[in-house]
Amino acid sequence: MADIVERYNIPKQHFWLHGPRAGQPVEYDADIGMWNVYGYPELQEVLGDPATFSSDTMRVIPKSLMPAAEEFSMEGFITQIDPPEHGKLRKLVSSAFTRKVVADLEPRIAALTHELLDEAQERGQLELVTDLAYPLPVIVIAELLGVPSSDRALFKQWADALFQRDAKISLSKPTEEQNADIQASLRPWHEMSAYLAGHAAERKRQPRADLLTRLVEAEVDGERLPDVQVVNFAIILLLAGHITTTMLLGNTVLCLDAFPEQQDKVRADRELVPAVIEESLRFFTPFAALGRSTTREAELGGVTIPADQLIMVWPGPANRDPRQFPNPDVFDPGRDPNPHLAFGRGIHFCLGAPLARLEGRVALNILLDRFNPLRTDPNDPVDFMPAPTMTGVRRLRLI
Repeated sequence: MADIVERYNIPKQHFWLHGPRAGQPVEYDADIGMWNVYGYPELQEVLGDPATFSSDTMRVIPKSLMPAAEEFSMEGFITQIDPPEHGKLRKLVSSAFTRKVVADLEPRIAALTHELLDEAQERGQLELVTDLAYPLPVIVIAELLGVPSSDRALFKQWADALFQRDAKISLSKPTEEQNADIQASLRPWHEMSAYLAGHAAERKRQPRADLLTRLVEAEVDGERLPDVQVVNFAIILLLAGHITTTMLLGNTVLCLDAFPEQQDKVRADRELVPAVIEESLRFFTPFAALGRSTTREAELGGVTIPADQLIMVWPGPANRDPRQFPNPDVFDPGRDPNPHLAFGRGIHFCLGAPLARLEGRVALNILLDRFNPLRTDPNDPVDFMPAPTMTGVRRLRLI
């Protein structure tokens, strides 16, 4: 593992990629004022019990830490909602991500992949993230949602402002810098909200066959969704709908560069592509941490967590837990079963997982067809995203 860390200059904050983690599976961080859950069985317990471990983390964050909270509504953020409201909202869009609907997108995904690679080839070089891993899933989700995919530079600007930050948030010792950070991250939310509110208003006047129209026209308990819920739901779909695939594609190519013998195997037998993707999701888990809050006192991993505590659950380290995965620091697509938690578990299991897997499979097959071997440029270092809660490359040039 040490050679990969060194070779790709993996940031220290991605601590679980730096070899076995010392410490307990559940620990309290007094400096930050929150609990961290690192172990696999403990994560399963948290994700499988939404009644005790709520997704509504805002309820335990002091008002003083959200200086602009009055301008910021969490209504409609499906990732922050608990049952029964969560089930009703999820049902509204789940029909857009059924196996059949997703499978029908395959020809479009393949055509887009070829088109984007052709454009890169004309320029004479391929930087995987800018040229393929970012635009491919963004175009697909924008087309599903019904917003112009030609606005993808805007979407990238917003996603970068939100996700490319190494923000240090402390509940126990807030700082001026932290407040400035929170304010800075609210700006892209406001811009995105205004952009999507404009498109939603247009759908009310002129409905189309897209997801945004479905949200605008949807009824829950006999009532239409409030505008703020429609917009926030659309923000989540637009952001979450592309960022996982962007990271997944970059990470998988990185794994095949790091382990050329595995690249040779999958090149020779394309039936192995899905297994390579699953092991990449375990090995370099894109969303490495998720927030939860306790609704009551809970026993977890041998410790007692009081009610109304903020918890960070870490799928990244959990997917390296030796209690679940033998030789966890070995990239082994032959793992069977491979019950990683990269897409979560339980009621919040990633709605877009089938789409991310399909985009990954189609794009990886085409990359293997067109690049032999798939190799990163040794003269152009791989650059990782700085946010400790996300594992992904933001720059990966191929030779």
